[in-house]
Amino acid sequence: MGSLDKDIKENNLSFPLNPLDPDEFRKQGHMVIDFLADYYRDVSKYPVRSQVEIGFLSKSLPESAPNQPEPIEDILKDVHSHIIPGLTHWQSPNYFAYFPSSGSTAGFLGEVLSAGFNVVGFNWMSSPAATELESIIMDWLGKLLKLPNSFLFCGSGGGVLQGTTCEAILCTLIAARDKMLDKIGRDQMDKLVVYGSDQTHCALQKAAQIAGIHFSNFRAIKTHKSSFFALSPTELRKSIEADVALGFVPLFLCATVGTTSSTAVDDLSGLCREASKYGIWVHVDAAYAGSACICPEFRHFIDGIEDADSFSLNAHKWFFTTLDCCCLWVKNPSSLVRALSTNPEYLRNNATESNQVVDYKDWQIALSRRFRSLKLWLVMRSYGVANLRNFLRSHVRMAKDFEKMVALDKRFEVVVPRYFAMVCFRLVLSPQEKQNRNNGNSTNGDTDQEIDHINNEINRRLLEAINSSGKIYMTHSVIGGIYVLRFAVGATLTEDQHVQNAWKVIQHHADLLPQ
Repeated sequence: MGSLDKDIKENNLSFPLNPLDPDEFRKQGHMVIDFLADYYRDVSKYPVRSQVEIGFLSKSLPESAPNQPEPIEDILKDVHSHIIPGLTHWQSPNYFAYFPSSGSTAGFLGEVLSAGFNVVGFNWMSSPAATELESIIMDWLGKLLKLPNSFLFCGSGGGVLQGTTCEAILCTLIAARDKMLDKIGRDQMDKLVVYGSDQTHCALQKAAQIAGIHFSNFRAIKTHKSSFFALSPTELRKSIEADVALGFVPLFLCATVGTTSSTAVDDLSGLCREASKYGIWVHVDAAYAGSACICPEFRHFIDGIEDADSFSLNAHKWFFTTLDCCCLWVKNPSSLVRALSTNPEYLRNNATESNQVVDYKDWQIALSRRFRSLKLWLVMRSYGVANLRNFLRSHVRMAKDFEKMVALDKRFEVVVPRYFAMVCFRLVLSPQEKQNRNNGNSTNGDTDQEIDHINNEINRRLLEAINSSGKIYMTHSVIGGIYVLRFAVGATLTEDQHVQNAWKVIQHHADLLPQ
């Protein structure tokens, strides 16, 4: 009878529990907003990178879910005590790692509205406002970027909000794949080749795997320091010609504006020119740097976009819109629709069959989709274009100031040019230290490769010491065999003082390194 008694008690709670009671929603919502406001106020006081050990949370939380309701007050106490210590604080003004995930009040409130309405806008009929606002917002942003009308709904193209760049690349690759296979035959799948550079985001390789491209048909073309690690059109042409000579079919090229490792910028015009000779679909990944291109002084970085087939940027990186919000524009939406559409009977409706509406389910992998355009709409309306541009410019200016500070300290060097708001730099052996090593270690002295190995190890130790302090957080990359420290300005709360203090922290830990 134990189980029956338990069921009877569960069905006769001492008070009714409505999971969406408006009054309780209002009460708890205010409490959560206050909690987050306090978090943003105090976020600079927390260690930026979480200092917890693996498995920390299981030691603090019970092994099973509660059988009876617990008050929101107790839950928020546990968030403060157990969850916050396990967070790396991406909104901290002392966060300079990876790329920014810049939040804003407008972006957060747009997310609240989206979650509150909780619509599942897979087609126009399921929530017309969700579809139409998304189409309007994508044209708004496309016009700010001065994209050709061939990418906009007001022209012959269109835009869609995906979750991440990974999804955007996968969708466009699948569209390109099916378009090519329709032309050459479905039995030619093993001949399709995908191109990128050794600096292209790993999302391209993952998308190729998911799309069924054979792993040996993925080309990561080598880049060089002499061209600042941009993909060379000449090297692309050589790779394509070699593949064609062997009977392969060039399919897809992912060019990048603002690579993850160093924010390198590929030559879009030159790459598109080579790709067009073979009917290759060109996707331009501007996940990070694309947002800056709403500023006239940065727009030239996407010159040549008119010859590409698709273009994407992440508004959740550097456009003050909460994760997730990837903006994808395509010249030929019908290619996406042909590759991704499904039309079961239970989704049939008059609006769809009129061919006068967009059904975004056919522009993405999943069927269900969130009302992402609300938060982007709030961001653009709440701050306006002029302020958004100035926010971005302030981050670039702070990065430029940081770059100057690095240049003034002869122990450090800037490794690659700074185009946007990220500086790649490293600590290097001084000429005297090199001389001492040459005199003490070998007859011929250390080679350049050996010196780079020493410098790489020094910078590994320096970065770990800095991050372990909790005062700031940076990440690294390796480009051309060189281990670089990446200092990415872009957190919404970051001000000049935080950049200056970060440099002091870096210098302090450099002073402490053993010689």
